[in-house]
Amino acid sequence: MTYARKSLISLQDTPYYHVVSRCVRRAWLSGCDDYAGKDYSHRKAWVLDRLRELSGVFAIDICAWAVLSNHYHLVLRVDQERGRSLTAEEVVERWTRLFSLPVLLERWQQGRCGDAERAVVDALIGDWRARLCDVSWYMRCLNEHLARRANAEDQCKGRFWEGRFRSQALLDEAGLLTAMAYVDLNPIRAGIAATPEESDFTSIEARIKELAAAHESGSVSTDASGSLRVPLLKFRGAASEGDPTIPFLFLDYLELVDWTGRAIRTDKRGAIDSRLPPILRRLNVDAAAWQEAMRPNGNVFGRALGRLDHLRLHAKALGQSWIRGVRQAERLYPHA
Repeated sequence: MTYARKSLISLQDTPYYHVVSRCVRRAWLSGCDDYAGKDYSHRKAWVLDRLRELSGVFAIDICAWAVLSNHYHLVLRVDQERGRSLTAEEVVERWTRLFSLPVLLERWQQGRCGDAERAVVDALIGDWRARLCDVSWYMRCLNEHLARRANAEDQCKGRFWEGRFRSQALLDEAGLLTAMAYVDLNPIRAGIAATPEESDFTSIEARIKELAAAHESGSVSTDASGSLRVPLLKFRGAASEGDPTIPFLFLDYLELVDWTGRAIRTDKRGAIDSRLPPILRRLNVDAAAWQEAMRPNGNVFGRALGRLDHLRLHAKALGQSWIRGVRQAERLYPHA
């Protein structure tokens, strides 16, 4: 059963979303295609460059990302408050970094609009302001750009992506933690990396590198805000007061990802380490169910991820009596 996009992205329920886009058939986003004898590794830089550009335009932050051979994952946070605080001039300046400026807006900038024209301009700027907080527009500006570049390089036409992106609402801290770890551990699950710091083109690798650089420079921080290429939302305790943050400490999250990455290795399948990271205990997450969720195809949730009560409230808000992932939520996030 398909659902309207407006029901999948509901900012009234949560600002956090896990989104995935996958290439159509044998198309390659990055890596070496042995069948065609081509190396598409350079395309990963396309993704990161575009993400960096969009971060300066949209009021949407990146919590985690991973770029693989035929798909990519993002964990996003929509900052509606930031979008509302932008002046009309800032909205126009941001939007026209991506799209051309209409003639009417040129007249408005020059102070040559009458009352009727100003009303039209105000409505247009209102639409643009809403789009700067719209995950669908964010993904459109990312995927169309990548598809056009890939098709131009391959000298072909047609679809590059399977379809519209898939989205998953992250309803609470437990859901956000699960999605971020799932995204950061993608290369380890795929068997192309042994440790988080070796997971090329992931946000966890970028954060670890920045943390290591901070140690070497003598300026030790408990957070890594991300690589210079892709700005990442900071963890709690590292941002300025009043700024939005990921509601965990980075070192807690790093310990969790490292522990999970070791536990899902093929030579340790099913092993439960008794030294559980404190963050699992604080959020009352079941360790065995957590490890299952981090393995390939372990994320069996549907379009929303979170504790059982939040899943039910989300389903009720959508006018549904059932939502996928209820059984997994019962196991993964038992009640305190």
